[in-house]
Amino acid sequence: MRDREIGAFVPSGILYRLRMNDGDAIVLVDHGSRRPEANGHIDKLASLLIEQRPGWLVCSAHLELSEPCVPEVIDGCVREGACRIFLHPFFLLPGRHTRDDLPRLAEEARERHPGLSIHVTETLGLDPKLVQIVLDRIDQAAKAADET
Repeated sequence: MRDREIGAFVPSGILYRLRMNDGDAIVLVDHGSRRPEANGHIDKLASLLIEQRPGWLVCSAHLELSEPCVPEVIDGCVREGACRIFLHPFFLLPGRHTRDDLPRLAEEARERHPGLSIHVTETLGLDPKLVQIVLDRIDQAAKAADET
C-alpha cells in the first residue's frame, strides 16, 4: 500500500506520503463521533500535517464511537514501516482519555510490537497560541455582531 498519491486518504484512516523516510509516524487521536462530518475534521488536520512533515506517515484514529480505532491504526503504521510513533491527543485539556487510555494503548502496542518506540504527546493545553485563536474568534464574532 505504499507509493500512493501524496496526501491520499485511505479508508483505513492512514494518510500516506509517497515515500516514508525514517519510519516516523504521527497518529492524531480524537474522541470520535457518531457523526461522520465531525470525524472528518481530524482527517483534514492530518492532511495539513502531511504538508509539514514530508516523509512521515500521518494517520488519524478515534478513541470511541467510530472507526478506525487507535490500536488498528498503530498496527497499520507498523505494517507500513513505522518504528517511531507519536500519538497526539487532539484534545484541548488533559482528562481520562489522555491520562489513562492513550498511555495504556501505547503500552499495549509496545507489547504487540517489541522494539516499537511510541510516545504520547501532551494535549493542546493552555498554549499562548490558543489565547490568540480564542481572541481571533471573539473578534470575528464581534465584527459580525457589529454588522447586524
